[in-house]
Amino acid sequence: MKTIKYALNALLLTLMLTFSSTTMAEEVNINTADAQSIASSLNGIGLKKAEALVVWRTEHGNFKDLAELENVKGIGSKTVEKNKENIKF
Repeated sequence: MKTIKYALNALLLTLMLTFSSTTMAEEVNINTADAQSIASSLNGIGLKKAEALVVWRTEHGNFKDLAELENVKGIGSKTVEKNKENIKF
């Protein structure tokens, strides 16, 4: 019985941490933020994708709109849609 209780508590904790980490998005200026700031501010964007955004921005200039973010490998329309309220230019 204790094993089941511990397993349920562990599952609950995991779910709480998962939910909290996916809802903590905050505003970020995609044209001035460093990769770490982008990764920690947006949902579904880890450090590798954030670094790809910074590389693209360095090579092509500042992003002008949300659709342009999809030019970066690994960034799709669902990721952009999920974060559109938090991406600033």
